[in-house]
Amino acid sequence: MTTTMRVEVPLRWGDMDAQAHVNNGMVAEYLQEARVDFLHAAGVTEMLETGVVVISHQIEYLAPITYSPRPVVVDLGITHIGGARFEVAYLLSHDGVECARARSVLCPFDLASQQVRRLSAGERGWFERHRIEVEPFRDLQAPALLGRGVPHPLRPRWSDVDRFGHVNNVRLFDYVQEARIAASSWVDASMLRHGSSLDPAHAAEEHSLWLVARQDVEYLAQIPYRVEPYRVDTGVARLGNSSVTFAAEVVDPLAEDQVLVRARTVLVCADDEGRPKQLPTTTRSRLGRELVRD
Repeated sequence: MTTTMRVEVPLRWGDMDAQAHVNNGMVAEYLQEARVDFLHAAGVTEMLETGVVVISHQIEYLAPITYSPRPVVVDLGITHIGGARFEVAYLLSHDGVECARARSVLCPFDLASQQVRRLSAGERGWFERHRIEVEPFRDLQAPALLGRGVPHPLRPRWSDVDRFGHVNNVRLFDYVQEARIAASSWVDASMLRHGSSLDPAHAAEEHSLWLVARQDVEYLAQIPYRVEPYRVDTGVARLGNSSVTFAAEVVDPLAEDQVLVRARTVLVCADDEGRPKQLPTTTRSRLGRELVRD
């Protein structure tokens, strides 16, 4: 992937999770930081002032990131320009190792009128000068949950809200993760003995890791801050040889379960060296009973 701009994003010690590497959600935050710098460099700061919303993210995780004083390096370019949307492609590296590839679809948004607006001639011209060609990601298919799966109530934190007055897109990676960990009610004693717990605390004890290999998030509506919790439903969408794909939906119980966000997450079961290993028979059988079908 030949990109047109490079941004360095510093790591923070607190970016690491219980598995001693940078949490998958933080990768989305690094991309956001790089994207904001990209838009500032473009001179299209009006978009950052009046509003820009994320339509979707696709992130492919290639290697874990461990803490060091050296920043992550994000290379960016524009892959598609529509009338009222554009797509950004990223390649994220750390210490010379490619760690993630990603795509984000965004559109300018007028916060005052709460309406999507078209790209201006100046914005289109700058984006055209930063066009690149990339291979598209394969689609991650998952059925609509329609209230199925394991429900998890989730209340936004005050600090989750960004300058545009709604929950920041990056925080949804955290919400989906919290719900997925809460769904460890699927885990029984036989799974723990096989060392394939979905709970990272157990997995670390058993020399087994669950690594996020891919994550797609689609934003269907803004999520405002409130004290009443939203709900995140999580279900098993697909079982592979060494992987499981989870589907998640953030819904509003106060609005007849309106779906606000949809996500798909691919987890790979790995040994303590990070090499994929087969799902144990008991784990496969247990998760198979939770499969959500069309």
